[in-house]
Amino acid sequence: MTEPLFKRVALLGIGLIGSSIAINLRERGLAGHIAIATRRPETLDRARELGLGHSYHSDFADAVAGADLVVLCVPVGACTTVTKAIAPALAPGAIVTDVGSVKGAVVEAMQPHLPAHVEFVPGHPIAGTEQSGPDAGFLELFENRWCILTPVENADPQAVARLRRLWEEMGSQVETMTPSHHDLVLAIVSHVPHLIAYNIVGTAADLETVTQSEVIKFSASGFRDFTRIAASDPTMWRDIFLTNREAVLEMLARFSEDLSSLQRAIRWGDGDALFDLFTRTRAIRRSIVEAGQDTADANFGRQPHRKDAWNETTAE
Repeated sequence: MTEPLFKRVALLGIGLIGSSIAINLRERGLAGHIAIATRRPETLDRARELGLGHSYHSDFADAVAGADLVVLCVPVGACTTVTKAIAPALAPGAIVTDVGSVKGAVVEAMQPHLPAHVEFVPGHPIAGTEQSGPDAGFLELFENRWCILTPVENADPQAVARLRRLWEEMGSQVETMTPSHHDLVLAIVSHVPHLIAYNIVGTAADLETVTQSEVIKFSASGFRDFTRIAASDPTMWRDIFLTNREAVLEMLARFSEDLSSLQRAIRWGDGDALFDLFTRTRAIRRSIVEAGQDTADANFGRQPHRKDAWNETTAE
């Protein structure tokens, strides 16, 4: 049997991403020991029932003791508190990373509190569904998805390489970029679309009393797609918008300008302008499908898969 990539991995938070990482670590033999930590007793109990780890902790510092990889899978807004809690217990040489959708704010929140003897390599797996909690995870979540690493200045190349290999072993394609560039890109491809989805579903909810429930009754595929996005974890997305506000506001301004142009085209009957825009956007959709980043099926055509909880007594 080959040596695991990491001897002990501490997963702080065990929602969709954390549980999917745990399943990958377990099934692919990437960790000798998986320590799972979360503050909610019922969530920790469920993770234990699912057999996601080897040890289970309500104290984050206990979980990271002796770990050579620590992964924060908590909402971005909790990163400062969690980092302060684990800092004294981090082992020399440990790699500390995260899975947050915002990187600039994560670096600002975590780096000042991390000891000099650890390596900090922030990360963001661009993978997910609208589901949350430890039951939501599955082995194939990261397959053919991108994971972006945003190493801090003077990061150890070997630490970055180890983390890259981990994500590649879990099926991801890996890209590296600066935190600020990451936040600008994600603002337009993820954050603003979610904000639009939340807004349009909220507008529809307001109209329900006017239309006598016909909005819900006659929901077409377009609105249904928006409601899927708008069903995402509210705590996570609240933190994303508050911590990536500059990039989101910049992209919202661009979007508002383009929306005004579209409004003018409709008002003045400019069919050519509408046709040109729809043709360009249709080509982008085709490019996304051709790149393997989406299909017409739910969850990118992947069905959640979990083997039976494995015997904890044999995993040490």
